[in-house]
Amino acid sequence: MADKKATRAAYGETLVELANAGEPVVAVEADLSGSTTTKKLGDAYPERLFNVGIAEQDMVGVAAGLALTGHTAFTGSFAVFGTGRVYDQIRNTVCYANLNVKIAPTHAGVSVGPDGGSHQMVEDIALMRVLPNMRVLVPADYAAAKAAIKLAAHTPGPVYVRMGRASVPCVYDEGIELEMGRAYVLREGSDVTIVACGVEIDEALKAADALAEQGISAEVIDAFCVKPLDAETILASVGKTGCVVTAEEHSVIGGLGGAVAELLAEEHPAPLVRVGMRDVFGTSGEFEELMREFELDAQAIVEATKKAIARK
Repeated sequence: MADKKATRAAYGETLVELANAGEPVVAVEADLSGSTTTKKLGDAYPERLFNVGIAEQDMVGVAAGLALTGHTAFTGSFAVFGTGRVYDQIRNTVCYANLNVKIAPTHAGVSVGPDGGSHQMVEDIALMRVLPNMRVLVPADYAAAKAAIKLAAHTPGPVYVRMGRASVPCVYDEGIELEMGRAYVLREGSDVTIVACGVEIDEALKAADALAEQGISAEVIDAFCVKPLDAETILASVGKTGCVVTAEEHSVIGGLGGAVAELLAEEHPAPLVRVGMRDVFGTSGEFEELMREFELDAQAIVEATKKAIARK
């Protein structure tokens, strides 16, 4: 298994691979192509990278125009700017018209670290998930990010791909292919279902190991596709285990935890405990420190699991 890599590291590389394969991909940036790594596409294909400067609304508008001329247009920037500052343009220009634009910012969540709470976007999944026509992908590692970018490129219409700054452990093998609307059972268990996404997948697997040492069998599901959610896989697991824990590096309001709660409320009521940001902003600190501070780490998932099991 490879060393730790950031999900953002997959971005520019994968765009170049898609361009090499003849795909009509372009990227539009807001003066952050080095940080997001879309610069790699510009280096290989200068005519395919458009830098609009620090004008994120223009970034989405230009991407929409490029999509209307037959291109598969990806946007860049940091998540706090690439979803929050441009929400109106994403809603009314991209999603309302169902254009082939991929919203793919980096630096999402508390993994931004020392940049602080103003730049730690923990509401983006909720913002993108609520939009009609938008699909939402939250890859767990570098290999999954490559697969998500390729999946977005091959899926007509708006897609959100959430990527992070921090280097994270590899979960998937190189070359993994992921499907829209699918969740993946990474570990089978019988006592609790842990549904996670993004950087929380590695934490969930660590928690499952710790729980196994205490005689608790945890099933771990990667809900990398938060929208459309794989209801069949999650409900089948909950039918077996009888309780659920969700884990996300995002607010518990409107994100993966909210999506699973809505599913259970309508289809299969069961005890649910959500691990995530508890209606708070982030703060400055190193990634690992913040994961502990906001109770997003494996130990937090272990404690949440015990609460969920106790409510059966």
